[in-house]
Amino acid sequence: MSLFELYFKLGLQHITDLKGYDHILFILILCAVYSFKEWRRVLILVTAFTIGHSLTLALATLDMIRVDGDVIEFLIPLTIFITALANVLSKKQIVSTFHHYLKYSAALFFGLIHGLGFSNYLRSLLGSEKGLLLPLFSFNIGIEVGQVLIVSIIMMLTVLVVDLLKFPRREWHILLSGAGLGISLVLMFERFPF
Repeated sequence: MSLFELYFKLGLQHITDLKGYDHILFILILCAVYSFKEWRRVLILVTAFTIGHSLTLALATLDMIRVDGDVIEFLIPLTIFITALANVLSKKQIVSTFHHYLKYSAALFFGLIHGLGFSNYLRSLLGSEKGLLLPLFSFNIGIEVGQVLIVSIIMMLTVLVVDLLKFPRREWHILLSGAGLGISLVLMFERFPF
């Protein structure tokens, strides 16, 4: 197995591992208000998140920045909470272009936080590697592919529930986002660093 394949697989496994369900939950909540017809916007949203976490993942892995792991573990569910709350409070089905750019910016910013969460795991894996660029790149590509896989599952589930079973779209968004609110609150209380 090549170095690229190894780290690609590790990135894919890391994002899809149910033990790291907080990252999966963030992706779910991020995409909860979108329909399958809006797949391009969802892809941009997930890619903005990837760009953010790739940046901090690289900086942290290269030891250019260090943030207390306990603080990051608290901030991750906080990003879920904020995203879920924004979903619940959003009253319009159709939102402005500005609103989408705001969501893309938030996904990018929240990606910075999540990247710091990934960095401890990757730093421990890279301890014996001489070159970091290829493993870092491969790991990030694996994470992106895993996120796209997760989003595809979410979108198919939404089509099934909303389009085929005729569950009201707004109630579906509220159900997913409300669950995200509850879970993120529990995680924040469990991980409160102070």
